[in-house]
Amino acid sequence: MRHSTLAFAVAACLALGACGTNPGDRGLSGAGLGAGAGAVVGALAGGPILGAALIGGAAGAVAGVLTDPNKINLGNPPWDR
Repeated sequence: MRHSTLAFAVAACLALGACGTNPGDRGLSGAGLGAGAGAVVGALAGGPILGAALIGGAAGAVAGVLTDPNKINLGNPPWDR
């Protein structure tokens, strides 16, 4: 369960790290989402919550800065199909 939770958190950070129109916005939102996901994973895993939040925040910021909002298409939401 620990690995699946971590994989889900990383995927969520990468998917949601592209929120915003410029790299600064995406980096900031990615850092916030990554820190939150990292803290949750750290708490569930029984590890250091602050360390996990820092790692998640850094990963989310990098993912947000490196993504291009024009190349991410998540499709229509389920309620629009």
